[in-house]
Amino acid sequence: MKYQTIVNEQEFDIEINEDGRILVNGQARAIDFRVLRQGELYSLLVDNASYEGVVEERDDLYHVLMSGDMYEVKVTDERSRRLESAFMAFGDTSGEVSIRAPMPGLITRVPVEEGQPVTKGETVVILESMKMENELKSPRDGTVRRVKVAEGDNVEQNKLLVTIS
Repeated sequence: MKYQTIVNEQEFDIEINEDGRILVNGQARAIDFRVLRQGELYSLLVDNASYEGVVEERDDLYHVLMSGDMYEVKVTDERSRRLESAFMAFGDTSGEVSIRAPMPGLITRVPVEEGQPVTKGETVVILESMKMENELKSPRDGTVRRVKVAEGDNVEQNKLLVTIS
């Protein structure tokens, strides 16, 4: 799994491979992570250097206190970045909005039909990908003009699913 991590405005790409290897910005690292006190105190060994940190989660950020220094950390996984970029692509809120598959997967449910009014945030398609269900929601109020998929369909990334006007 790939993660983008921002620590005090500095970006790091972290990849955790199936064999447990960890790459930080493409470089292999020997890392051991332990929970010392659940939800509070953690121990981290990075390339044989030992660190202890107090972690507090606030909203979508982590605040980490290590060796007297405070770090603000934001972690985003690949799936979340794809979903976020798919919704950012909607742009203008006038005219038609095309909801496309942010990743390949299986359509498990389409709770809307053509002609149905929808409100902003209402689920229009549920897409299963990588064993996770992703609810694709309407970016604004409108009316469903076209439904291009049905339950059980396999779709590729960027496939048109629903159009809203």
